[in-house]
Amino acid sequence: MTTTSRHTEPAGGRRALRREVPSTAAVLADEQDFAAMRRYRTFPFDDYGGYLRQLETLLRTLAAQGVPTILTLFDPAAYEEYCADLALDPDRPESRTRYTTETACAGATLPYGGEPLTELLPPLVEAADRRATWEYANTLLSRAGHCEECGADLAHTAFTRATQALRQLLEALGDGTHHLVCSVPAGERSLLAVLHTTVEGGRRRLSESESLVFCTVLATGIALRTPGGIVSRTSTSTSTSADTDTGGGTDGARDTVRGWSLRDSWLRALTAAEVFTAYCTDPGTGDPVPPEPGVDHAPGLTLTPPPDDHRHR
Repeated sequence: MTTTSRHTEPAGGRRALRREVPSTAAVLADEQDFAAMRRYRTFPFDDYGGYLRQLETLLRTLAAQGVPTILTLFDPAAYEEYCADLALDPDRPESRTRYTTETACAGATLPYGGEPLTELLPPLVEAADRRATWEYANTLLSRAGHCEECGADLAHTAFTRATQALRQLLEALGDGTHHLVCSVPAGERSLLAVLHTTVEGGRRRLSESESLVFCTVLATGIALRTPGGIVSRTSTSTSTSADTDTGGGTDGARDTVRGWSLRDSWLRALTAAEVFTAYCTDPGTGDPVPPEPGVDHAPGLTLTPPPDDHRHR
């Protein structure tokens, strides 16, 4: 007969419950954000490195006690607005605690698993940027409205078309490790989405969150009929005959860059010359930059557009 140990003492019960109540920690992403918080008298840290070390010590202590912890970013500007909206004193620890709790519920988070904070910050920043992009793209998509002639939801139609385009694109690229970037100008700012995937034997490994944001950004360009484009960079490994002859078996990696422009609600393949020009031009100055060694600039692959039910617009 199996018996289950139960905590009859209040202290023992509280310790057991503590391991079942998750914690949330908000971390400042960089020294600029840290400097913004130093103006508050109750913020008890003097340097960013020491702040990260003390926070990491706390996180490791909680992990050793079996307490699950999630990390989110602490945005000083958003925190100031939050306190102003709710008439809270920003120079009080309980205000920071309340902001952290509500940010974690609505924002990007990562579970803490004992890693150094310096390793967790880059993916946490990426997750926050990805979520902000998705939210802004959704806001723009919501303005697309409905087709005046058939009443179709244009945002839904555009998203379906975007997923079809991505599926065709990945099928056309074939095996390899692919890094895709989709950019769509959207008023005062541009939408930018990144997707990483590896395809082996036709089987794809995709991040669901990256795919969602990527398709949402592409759908925004389709729905609003704005210009935009996609660039892919594919890495493949090829064994050379010299490696085979010597028995070394070393793989040599080579990258291929391709591009597509968004025109008439579909992706149109760029020529190799257009890809070279786009990839070897400084976006800030317009000056040419030397091509990377080991990178081939190839034409985009032709994608077959599905029927556009809203050409009547």
